[in-house]
Amino acid sequence: MAEHSNIHLALVHFPVYNKAGEIVVSSVTTLDVHDISRICRTYSVGSFYVVTPLKTQQVLVERIIDHWVKGYGAEYNPTRKESLLKTQMKNSLADVVKDIEDRCGETPLQTVTDARRFPGIVSYGELSAKLGEGHHLLIFGTGWGLERNLIKNADFVLEPIDGAVDYNHLPVRAAIAIILDRLLGRAADG
Repeated sequence: MAEHSNIHLALVHFPVYNKAGEIVVSSVTTLDVHDISRICRTYSVGSFYVVTPLKTQQVLVERIIDHWVKGYGAEYNPTRKESLLKTQMKNSLADVVKDIEDRCGETPLQTVTDARRFPGIVSYGELSAKLGEGHHLLIFGTGWGLERNLIKNADFVLEPIDGAVDYNHLPVRAAIAIILDRLLGRAADG
């Protein structure tokens, strides 16, 4: 499988919408930290960022990472350690972009995802063709989706996942697995 160290992923907990359409900070789900780290490792993504401004949530994420990377969990389950080595906690999406700029020497192109359709969306094939050059940040929202300005200011909006019926409310870790497979999986390479 190809190395995709130029591709980065952010799971954003603020600013996102709740079901009433209000801008909120959503809670970090510990399973998301574990599972999305494993998904990113499976597809050889360069880095995975958990984004929340809440200090209590940041402490929780750092404890999870430390346990599996430095603590008893590193001995107990080395594959979990391997999956969490590139997982980081950041206060904001701007902090994520700055970290990528500092580490990689360039500003990443930003692609947002959403379950809704927006004008000018790019297909998986179109985005996959762009991923070969430069650094790219794939941005996923929690709650009921990313705040509209994040979508408006992105370089690309990826087409939504269309299931077998009109119901479209996948868990974010499932959506990430599907999207990374479509963009980076072996079938996407051929």
